[in-house]
Amino acid sequence: MKILIADDDPLYRRLIKKSLLKWEYEVIECGDGTEAWKKIKAKNAPNLLILDWVMPGIDGVDICRRVRELDRDSYTYILLVTSKNKKEDIILGMEAGADDYINKPFYPHELKVRLRAGRRIVQMNTELVKARNSLHKMATVDALTGIWNRRMILDALKVEMDRSIRKKIPLSVALMDIDFFKRVNDTYGHLAGDQVLCETVNRVRSKLRSYDSIGRYGGEEFLIFFQDCSMDNAWKQAERILSFVSKKPMNTSEGIIPVTISIGICVLNKGKKIDMEPLIKLTDEALYRAKKNGRNRVEITIFEP
Repeated sequence: MKILIADDDPLYRRLIKKSLLKWEYEVIECGDGTEAWKKIKAKNAPNLLILDWVMPGIDGVDICRRVRELDRDSYTYILLVTSKNKKEDIILGMEAGADDYINKPFYPHELKVRLRAGRRIVQMNTELVKARNSLHKMATVDALTGIWNRRMILDALKVEMDRSIRKKIPLSVALMDIDFFKRVNDTYGHLAGDQVLCETVNRVRSKLRSYDSIGRYGGEEFLIFFQDCSMDNAWKQAERILSFVSKKPMNTSEGIIPVTISIGICVLNKGKKIDMEPLIKLTDEALYRAKKNGRNRVEITIFEP
């Protein structure tokens, strides 16, 4: 684990560093508070700090305050090193954001056990952040394909619809369905079906612009919206996707499977207002026409209020 020492006394720095290296820490040294603050703000900064209270530039207490104002997921554990031993001084340091303090001069073993406690806290926080991120991913991402789940893509669509109305820009919404997907599952099995779903998503995503969005709407259906996209551009985008998906059969564990898709699109002209439910209904009707008219095609409709 990385640890930062900030102390303007080179003797103390050397003594602390010697002990830390023996305890297998990776050490970063700073001779004043200004240098320390630059390293603390940097990417991949240490989560364990040993700060001298009195230093040139920025003192240890001020650094404590600044660290606690940083917007970071990871926790930074701060140990203040001080020759001050009045209760009011210690209270000031702890209220500024220090986790612990140690008086000069100190015994190496005392420093070791205090850092051990700090290390446990940092590690526990790291595990909590990982668990939180994992739960967030489970709640927002489709586990199979890695794209947004139904709730998230609909939430994103609502935001984009509001933006379209506010900025008076067009918005094109598409529903995409894998043709004869039930036949794929029945013929090749669900494992191959899952592989087809994932490969289809990968191909579609590779043809989307960075600011377009896709989510799994349900089963083999996917919801896509194209930002600031008129009817002509939406048609071209959809045809490009359709062609790329069907161009090359998909290689699965059960063999080569040819795959095509159908796409229905509803275009909202600049600033036109519509609720999400009728918008999805119009898009779904366009998808139904694409399937009725032979599949492997795009059908498009324009919302007319």
